[in-house]
Amino acid sequence: MKRMLTGLQPSGKLTIANYIGGIKPMILNQGKYDSFLFIPDLHTITVPQDATILKHNIKNAIAIYLACGIDPQKNTIYLQSDNLYHANLSWILECNTSMGQLSRMTQYKDKIQRGKPAVCGLFTYPVLMAADILLYSADIVPTGADQKQHLELARDLAINFNNKYGKTFVIPEPYIPEIGAKIMDLQNPEIKMSKSAENPKGVIYLTDDEQTVLKKIKSAVTDSEAVVKYDVENKPGISNLITIYSCLSGLSVKDIEQKFGNENYGVFKTEVAKLISQTLTPIQQKYEIYKNDENMIKDILQKGLDVTNNIAKEKYNEVKQKVGLGLHFD
Repeated sequence: MKRMLTGLQPSGKLTIANYIGGIKPMILNQGKYDSFLFIPDLHTITVPQDATILKHNIKNAIAIYLACGIDPQKNTIYLQSDNLYHANLSWILECNTSMGQLSRMTQYKDKIQRGKPAVCGLFTYPVLMAADILLYSADIVPTGADQKQHLELARDLAINFNNKYGKTFVIPEPYIPEIGAKIMDLQNPEIKMSKSAENPKGVIYLTDDEQTVLKKIKSAVTDSEAVVKYDVENKPGISNLITIYSCLSGLSVKDIEQKFGNENYGVFKTEVAKLISQTLTPIQQKYEIYKNDENMIKDILQKGLDVTNNIAKEKYNEVKQKVGLGLHFD
């Protein structure tokens, strides 16, 4: 059975974009693959974090996963920082990564331009991401459009390492949905929706209530044409709402255009908001139960650590031996 792996940073409240691009593909594919779902908490500290809030976000992320329908019996769920082999493998890979490769990473450039502290970890964390993937011989990685470049780096590092030291790593393939790979900000549809957005009006959080969702969707930036038509270049705002509606309803873009072709934006926005709330309400009800069950969360993470420690240790030791680290006696 092929292995699928994905992770969502607990750097803030999870969004409808996280659900569509990361969580939903895991739900749809659980049972079809050997599924690994992790909390990449080490990645979050590339920018300043409040320790208490970060711990809260980690717990809540797991509760949200479960509430969305992630089955812990069909997925190995684990916390990145619990497994020491991630950082160990990352160091070896960093020593096999050029400065040029990392300097081309657009997310680093974007964060620096937005005033994020220029710490070393922010520059090198794509290598840690590669280690996250390569440690577990992941065949498939659900990838948003903004993360595709990082997966390409992981592939390049794996190929180069295999060529230099012999076949060691599986070359991961991206899983990019035809629609929904990148959900945009409601207030600025030129940028992706982010859980750490400065303006919360542009983001639908999975914990937003019905009135909040309606208010945010109603205020979403669109255009003056007032025609429900998918045209990312000329109508990015309404195209973004069509994408969200399509991903949650299962209707094609063409079907949505036909269904709402004679309706104004107000009617369509109301229907988008209604569909989002219908999706979120059962998730929120389950979340209220799961977030308070710390024993269950601890048990799930311990089980995940037990499984991943064995796999990661074996792969790390293989890499360690091939690069000549440590002493190996027959």
